This record gives sequence, C-alpha cells and structure tokens, in this order.
Amino acid sequence: MIIGSHVHFNNEQLLGAIKEAISYGANACMIYTGAPQNTIRSEINLNYLNEAVKLMKDNNISAENIICHAPYIINLANKDKIESWNFSISFLKNEIKRCEKLGIKYIVLHPGSSVKLSKEEGINNIIEALNYVIDDDDKCLILLETMAGKGSECGSKLEEIKMILEGVPKKLGVCIDTCHLNDAGYDLQDFDTFLNCFDNLIGISKIKCVHVNDSKNVLGSHKDRHENIGLGHIGFETILKIVNNPKLKDVPKILETPYVSKNGGEKELVYPPYKFEIEMLRKGEFNPNLLADIREYYK
Repeated sequence: MIIGSHVHFNNEQLLGAIKEAISYGANACMIYTGAPQNTIRSEINLNYLNEAVKLMKDNNISAENIICHAPYIINLANKDKIESWNFSISFLKNEIKRCEKLGIKYIVLHPGSSVKLSKEEGINNIIEALNYVIDDDDKCLILLETMAGKGSECGSKLEEIKMILEGVPKKLGVCIDTCHLNDAGYDLQDFDTFLNCFDNLIGISKIKCVHVNDSKNVLGSHKDRHENIGLGHIGFETILKIVNNPKLKDVPKILETPYVSKNGGEKELVYPPYKFEIEMLRKGEFNPNLLADIREYYK
C-alpha cells in the first residue's frame, strides 16, 4: 500500500518531512512548501534536499509519492479583483517551480471559489488561469481536488472537474478526497460504482492522488470537516475498501485527518494520528481505542 499523510516542511524542509513520514511508517507524504495561509517562502536548501533524496532512496520512498499541496490563498475562480487573480496565477507558477526544484511530480490544487460570481463564470476563470499557469515543459503536474461544495466552491461535482479538464488542453490530473466526496453527495459505500462513474466521465487514469479522510458530516452536507479514520460517517470498512481498491493500487493515499487533543475536547489538537491510522489501514483492522492509544503514546 502506498500510504502517508500530511507532514511538515519547516526547518529541515524536505529532509524533515521525510523523517516525519518515516516515523509514521509511511512510504508517501504530502507537504506545503511554506505556510498554506501566506506567501512567505524560504529558499530551497540544497544540502537538506540532497540528504532527503538519499533518505528516500534508503527507505524505498519514490519521488512519485511525494505530493505538494498548493496554498489555500490561491483562488483562480474569482476575477472580480484582477490584481488578486493575477497574483494567484503568478504564485501558483512559482509553487510549481519550487516543486520541480524539489523533484516533486504532483501539486494538488483547490479549483477555487466563485464568491459572488456564478459557478459557470468561476469555472471559466479557472480554465483561463490554468491555461496561463501551465507551461508545456512543466515537469510537475497540477491535480484538481474534488471539493465538498462548501459556499461557492467549484469542483464539488465530477461534471465541473470534467469541464475544467476539457477547457485546459494541457496536462492535468485529479486528486479525489473521500471526505469531500461524501460531503458533496457521493455515496462511497459502493466505491466501485463511483469509480465507474468517474471513469466514464473523466477517465480513471487521471486520478493521481487520494486524500483519505473520514467525515464528521452526513452524506451531502457540503460542510468539509475531516474526521479520524473509522470515527466518522464514512466508516472504517468503506475507507479500507477504498485504499485497497486494485484500480488505485499505484496511487498514493494521503491522510489529512485531524490531530488529537490531550483531553478529548475540540481544542488543543496536538497529537498526530497518522502512525496509528496507517497501521490500522495496513493491518485492515479497526482499533476501537484509537484516540486513547494516540494520547498514551504521545503524552
């Protein structure tokens, strides 16, 4: 199983991220190349990068399984403020170049929110922006993420993802997110039916990454609140079938589940769950003491 989680790109950059992934028993991971809420970016440290490449080789971690996530501040769907739209285009192009310097092959992108515009206008803006962003010689592929449909988000319906792909005659891929799909109204209990629908509309070969998250919300709620594996409305057995689906065998699965609090409340989310969730999915057995075991391990 190719599985990992979000990890941190901070003091040691990619090296630190790979060390963290290994500590979780992962052979894949996802990073931001800086804080997702701002534009501050440090120079890529080549010494750390070279050490990271060696560590990946020593632990059989392929560069194909290191995913970058574009920052949330990028919004290609709204063109009301042309300066902001142009900034999003420029910043995304720079993130792609940073990924290429790091040897990363895929960058996941939220398509964007149309805000006061219609969904159709938002999708047209995304198409126009991506045609500006993508160069023919880019080595890092943008993956459009399926969204939950919160507010004015574009990309919560497969038909919207298809429209964007058809409007950009350059290379693009897709990242499916289990929580987002559930919240958008796609019933994952019969995942093969969903995959067949995806294949007929878009083509299953376009799926290059799966974000694996349970959901705090019921089907079709359009809320986008991730839950730890097996503790939400999707459920462990359904998620287990998704991560073991043979059609997605070679696709990296990335956990974005919430950190665990010290005392069981909604605040102080300090303990990463990934080591335990990855172990559960590899074993194929749900741990009913998941949260307690995480707290005990990290305290």
